[in-house]
Amino acid sequence: MRQETTKQTSIIVPLLIVMCLMFFWNMSRNINDILIPHLKRACQLTDLQSSLIQSAFFGAYFLLALPAGQFIQKKGYRAGMITGLLTAAIGAALFFPAAEIRYYPLFLLALFVMAAGFTFLEVTATPYISKLGDASGASSRLSLSAAVGSVGATIAPYVGSLLLLHEKDIPQSTIDAFNPNQLQEFLTGEANLVKLPYLGLAGLFIAMAILLLFIKLPTIKDEEQTKYSFKNIFQFPHTILGVVAVFCYVGAEVGIVSFLIRYSKSMHLPGLTEQKSALFISVFMGLVLFGRLVGSYILKKFAPSKMLVVSASGAFVLVLMAILSTGYFSIWSLAVIGLFTSIMYPIVFTLSIKNLGGYTKTASSLLIMGIVGGAIIPPIMGQISDKAGIRFAFIAPLVCYAYVLFYALKGHVVKTK
Repeated sequence: MRQETTKQTSIIVPLLIVMCLMFFWNMSRNINDILIPHLKRACQLTDLQSSLIQSAFFGAYFLLALPAGQFIQKKGYRAGMITGLLTAAIGAALFFPAAEIRYYPLFLLALFVMAAGFTFLEVTATPYISKLGDASGASSRLSLSAAVGSVGATIAPYVGSLLLLHEKDIPQSTIDAFNPNQLQEFLTGEANLVKLPYLGLAGLFIAMAILLLFIKLPTIKDEEQTKYSFKNIFQFPHTILGVVAVFCYVGAEVGIVSFLIRYSKSMHLPGLTEQKSALFISVFMGLVLFGRLVGSYILKKFAPSKMLVVSASGAFVLVLMAILSTGYFSIWSLAVIGLFTSIMYPIVFTLSIKNLGGYTKTASSLLIMGIVGGAIIPPIMGQISDKAGIRFAFIAPLVCYAYVLFYALKGHVVKTK
């Protein structure tokens, strides 16, 4: 009993550290949902162009997930966390020169570098938590950790809206009436709003990297795999299908919150400004937080695959209701989806790495690559929005949740030889 208590105590500190990292990178990541309408105005962009913010950000996950996994394979989890934090700090600092010259491609580069750092953190943190303790409690630990990250994600839209959006919307007709000098001054002022928040994030990431140098973390060793070959990971269909499920889950969620402000504004509801519309994103993320807190308990009682069926079905129905309805009911339908998506990622992740042994880190990298859905689905939605209207853009997340439902029903099953 005493040995078990000591073991539980030994994982608390590293678990808290990793959860702290998840809080701050989720907060940083979800400011993007406010950054999209802000830079759309500051850089005079179309819906499709502004959605490239998510493409630059989540594209980094796809391109760097495998290199990050290989780096961690050689250098370990601590090195992965520190490298991720320092890289994210560089990306955040690049917002200053981007705002100084108001050059949209440089903003995209800053987001890409920042996301590259987060890729290292994600590839490190998720398997680290899943291996930090008994395997039977992996889904529960991941859900609880994700809940902490969701606190940051919930706070981010509200804080971001206060920092980057106006209390009262500035009509496009007013902007169109500016003379060239007035327009340049206005747009420069808009761009400059990002300087202080992102320099603050850069300083925070550097401070956390320094802190990690002086904190002792337990070493987690995966099972050794003889005759290891990367291509052998494809012998696990449940893992490959899981990568597609992550693609769909992330793409749908990022797409919904990216377009939520613009969708709300398209309703032309009295008094519903951009800043107030951002509160629906906070509601979405707040429900994600609530769902993950409850999920950490529920996943101890019910089979994860069954809970994934419930989650995917609920999200599908709510997107369909949002497409078919109007007004606040339609907006609230999208916001409530956060409750059903809350435990999707930890469930898909743990189902996908089941019975992989020494292939766990490689599978983790592939699953992180699936996050590229956040780079691809929003531009698809942007293209649909520009061509057919923003309401029809939500057909893309509808298809995504249909696939997650398939994975919950059949795709997750481990094939035995």
